[in-house]
Amino acid sequence: MEITWYGRACFRLKGREATVITDPCPPATGFVAGKHEVDLLTLSHAHPDHAYTRSITAGMTLTRPGEYEYRDLLVTGVRTWHDGSEGSERGENVVFAVEVDGVHICHLGDLGHLLTDEQLSELGPIDVLLVPAGGTFTISPAEAAAVVAQIEPKIVIPMHFAADGASADLLGPETFLHELATEPIRQPKALVTATSLPDETQVVLLEPRGRTG
Repeated sequence: MEITWYGRACFRLKGREATVITDPCPPATGFVAGKHEVDLLTLSHAHPDHAYTRSITAGMTLTRPGEYEYRDLLVTGVRTWHDGSEGSERGENVVFAVEVDGVHICHLGDLGHLLTDEQLSELGPIDVLLVPAGGTFTISPAEAAAVVAQIEPKIVIPMHFAADGASADLLGPETFLHELATEPIRQPKALVTATSLPDETQVVLLEPRGRTG
């Protein structure tokens, strides 16, 4: 599977038989995913910087919690909150776990709190965690590190942070990386298979595609 980051919380997960796009963002963020035809589109919530679908064509679009199967993709959507007060400030957020080519990837969206035992059970074991690292309208960098400890993935890929002068309303990844006390592996994109997963958790910092400036 090939994982490409298009800035903010937008990724393309390209497997052998199916492709997924998550949370496409508008040009106002400084990033844009561009035009894609994919099998599955997941939207963690309806805020404009996570649901810019104008140039995305998808066979199935998921916005709600539940268990789904589409083509070769197995998907679990878990209801969470966009804030720490059960949605009273910013509403709901759906965390999606997708199995692609035997690898379990979890996209946290704009999660606003630590996960409960029930939510962790619903998600099941996670190989690759896409975690917001820049604070602002989601968990803080310290809370993001705590969620990593809760989930214990094999690979951590930060998202939703300021990069290359874009998404300047967010923090950069440095505070989150400091909380994890680890040096990331820097790559233009990630190639992950079920047999290549590391024994110990690795942090992979991807180069963003789709810069508008």
